[in-house]
Amino acid sequence: MLRSSLPLLAASLLVLTSCGSNTDTSTSTTKTGASPTDSAATASAPAMSDSSKMASAASAGAGKADPNGPTAPHANDKEFMLSAAHSDQNEMQLSKMALAKGVTGMTKTFAEKMIADHTKSTAALKPIAAKAGVTLPTDMDADHKAMVPMLEKLSGKAFADKYTSQMVADHQKTANTMAAHQTMTKNTALQGFITKTLPVVESHLSMASQDAGNMKM
Repeated sequence: MLRSSLPLLAASLLVLTSCGSNTDTSTSTTKTGASPTDSAATASAPAMSDSSKMASAASAGAGKADPNGPTAPHANDKEFMLSAAHSDQNEMQLSKMALAKGVTGMTKTFAEKMIADHTKSTAALKPIAAKAGVTLPTDMDADHKAMVPMLEKLSGKAFADKYTSQMVADHQKTANTMAAHQTMTKNTALQGFITKTLPVVESHLSMASQDAGNMKM
């Protein structure tokens, strides 16, 4: 009697084991099935790196005055003209340093354009300042003078990168200042100067922002 029951018991155990195995396989298949889908979704939408995000943000706002951004002093027309003249000197003298350092390619082209365009800007501002009794500065501001020792120690790509990043910061502030003062001044000649010069400054800002990664020695 005992011997005849053993095969039946063994068969029952096999059935139970088979059911349990099917359940585990089903569960495992469900989990495994979700994984390739998630992986495919991740692969089709790779995460943007921090540098890419910054580049996209810079490109989106490149070449425009920022109404909420930093400005140079411009509480009145005299202060604005002094700031504008200092800005011209900052760009010209740092660009002359860049050429003296032997920059080439895009950096050289940019530096030469800075000298030419900011020389024209100073020439356009001089008669307006003279009529208002304002003597324009002929040197960089204190902040930029303080940069000179550090810049003189740099060379090659390190200098080119620092020069370019400084051009971006300087032209952004100058564009912001001009746009802000244009709504303040009652001097029609000064308004005309800003109207003519601001697009040039914004084009410099756009060049520096978009080409910063391509400016090499």
